[in-house]
Amino acid sequence: TLIFSPVIAPALCTSIIPLKELCCSGSSENEWEKSMDPMFVLSLASRWIHVGTAVVLVGGLFALRFVVHAVLAGRPDDLAAIRGRWKKYVHGGIALLLLSGGFNYWRAIAAGRVDGIYHAMVDTKILLAMGSFFLSSALVGRSAGTQKFRDAAPKWAGVVLLLGAIIIALSGVVKVRDNAKQASLQAAGAAANETVGQK
Repeated sequence: TLIFSPVIAPALCTSIIPLKELCCSGSSENEWEKSMDPMFVLSLASRWIHVGTAVVLVGGLFALRFVVHAVLAGRPDDLAAIRGRWKKYVHGGIALLLLSGGFNYWRAIAAGRVDGIYHAMVDTKILLAMGSFFLSSALVGRSAGTQKFRDAAPKWAGVVLLLGAIIIALSGVVKVRDNAKQASLQAAGAAANETVGQK
């Protein structure tokens, strides 16, 4: 719960609130049906997959770093067995994050909702994510070249968690800024329509 709440709640709210507004703001049934076009459903599913996958990976790594390693510090065979089971979730999660993140990025660009600040923050987030993907893969890998990361697994797991926290913070700023920008554009449009109506 401590991991779930601060990570997933804000992102899920940004996805669910538009649905709530459509259901409860007096919109007609026809408008609701139009909003449920395949691209809308795909975008919503992609957002939920992206957030849900991040929660699983960050939460799992948190448990490994602060619980599993502390309990099994003197039992390398058990740690290796746990890493082996965790590996498939890491690799599958990275694939889902890349696919859903790429789709979300493309949708934002296609909708014309990006500017220089957006690109700066999102591109920084992508670079940090690539670093966290590499370290996460190294921590569950078996090659000799990445053994040094596994030998100091608690330290590098902490680095990945720090990168994850920065990524989550950047994501929150991007989303809140985008919501504020859209609200400002809607208010300006409403004011312009009212002025035209008065004339």
